[in-house]
Amino acid sequence: MNILEFTLVVGTVSSLAGFLGALTGLGGGTVLVPILTLMFGIDIRYAIGASLISVIATSSGAAAAAYVKEGFTNIRVGMFLEVATTVGALIGAFLATKLPTSLIAIVFGIVLLISSYLSSRSHLDKPIDSVPDPMATRLRLNGSYPTPEGQQTYFVQHVPIGFSFMLLAGTLSSLLGIGSGAVKVLAMDQAMRLPFKVSTTTSNFMIGVTAAAGAGVYLNRGYIDPGLAMPVMLGVLLGSVLGARTLVHTNPKVLRKVFSVIILLLAIQMIVNGITGRI
Repeated sequence: MNILEFTLVVGTVSSLAGFLGALTGLGGGTVLVPILTLMFGIDIRYAIGASLISVIATSSGAAAAAYVKEGFTNIRVGMFLEVATTVGALIGAFLATKLPTSLIAIVFGIVLLISSYLSSRSHLDKPIDSVPDPMATRLRLNGSYPTPEGQQTYFVQHVPIGFSFMLLAGTLSSLLGIGSGAVKVLAMDQAMRLPFKVSTTTSNFMIGVTAAAGAGVYLNRGYIDPGLAMPVMLGVLLGSVLGARTLVHTNPKVLRKVFSVIILLLAIQMIVNGITGRI
């Protein structure tokens, strides 16, 4: 396979990964890194570096700005939690240069198993807590978002727990080159009790900053190859745009179940290959 053929194939696969990631809300890196590693035999660190570049591109796209304009994104929550994810990203990028690739593959597989489980669940907004959290009130993290019935106010809960989860999310993001959606869901949707639409849009707002912090370390260590990062970035960006437009006309429940099966299979392969030392 020559360079042109390799670029076209990687770009096509990346577009498919970005398309599936946008439809399910888990991000293209969740599928992309295992595919680049298992199918193309690319070193997992270079695959992660390319994936981080694509995360920066998709987070900086028009969709993130639209969510802010429409009032779904909680900017104060995002900026506050970015402190934790950025510190975690630096830790994760450092660990990625020290840990053996087989161990990284096993950790990736475990995270995929968690993502598979979470993506198969129905995401329904929980009842709004009527008592504000004192810390959230002091930091002015509470907000509102638009609904068919008008603006719905919500109160952020368990701020220290959410902050701790975000530190882990940032570490996994740089260590594995993914948006770490599984941990962010636990942090904002489950622990901090944000409405699901606010959680997902705020996460999308945050992931670019987190990825940029980790990508800087990967670039310094020489794990970002422009020949790989370019088709991956353009492919994921194109796929995510198409996926966001298609999402309006599809059944997200069916998509999530199909996607959960796909990443379950990838998780098993990553763990097996990591244990046997093939990665």
